[in-house]
Amino acid sequence: MRISLEAIETLDAIDRGGSFAAAAEELFRVPSAITYTVQKLEQDLGVAIFDRSGHRAELTEAGKELLREGRQLLRAAGELESRVKRVSTGCESELRIAISDLFPINRFYPLVEEFYRQGYGTRVQLLREVYGGAWDALVTGRADISFGTPGEGPSGGGYNTFLLGSMEFVFAVAPHHPLAHATEPLQAEDILKHRAIAAADSSRNLPPRTSGILTGQDVFTVPDMQAKLDAHIHGLGVGYLPRMLAMRHAEVGHLVIKEVAELKPSAPFYLAWRTQRPGKALNWFIDRMEHMTLEW
Repeated sequence: MRISLEAIETLDAIDRGGSFAAAAEELFRVPSAITYTVQKLEQDLGVAIFDRSGHRAELTEAGKELLREGRQLLRAAGELESRVKRVSTGCESELRIAISDLFPINRFYPLVEEFYRQGYGTRVQLLREVYGGAWDALVTGRADISFGTPGEGPSGGGYNTFLLGSMEFVFAVAPHHPLAHATEPLQAEDILKHRAIAAADSSRNLPPRTSGILTGQDVFTVPDMQAKLDAHIHGLGVGYLPRMLAMRHAEVGHLVIKEVAELKPSAPFYLAWRTQRPGKALNWFIDRMEHMTLEW
């Protein structure tokens, strides 16, 4: 490696201070050492970094490009140094949080904002997962925390859970859908004649889960719960939606809630987290998330 961070730091100090002498004073080095660093860099690269033809040395175009890109390296090195120090004090360098599509992801932004104010310096990544994908992300290591994981977790362990509550579902159709005016309660044979809307399970390794789909029923698959809601409203199919979500749209006439002969049971949802070496950031989120109340 012919370019050292020390050399880039020297160029940065020269540019900001306006002279070799100012850089030497800032870096607590003698001026001759600054001159030697620049000359050695020019020799190693085989390019002129400073134009010395005038009264004052000016950066060449090559020198400007080196300094512009080099400053990014200095910032990256500084961030790396900070992350290493944080890890040594028990703070994770990164925390990945999977959030079930049963909950609006923007409701978590105030929590993340509060976390940033703590000054841990941990990078936070939010992942959007559908159905069993929330478990899959956790047990395969794609996520450190999973919020809203539906149903029981997979075997094998390696994680802790906290029961957050249970979610009720209702059968919903668009006002212009044929089932909107059908006699209640709807029977399975009535529903089977119409297309179901399903959110695709985002599991990559665990077997994908399905729910509320009748054997032999035509299925329209969409990416997540928000897309499923939109498809219901457009009349593209029928199926179950979280009660709070469906009722809000039924109140304004976007959906019709129908009674069915065979109710879909309420589903428990959990907060789950990996048990391997929990750090300060993970413990902070676990403590806050155990007391979160979320609705659509």
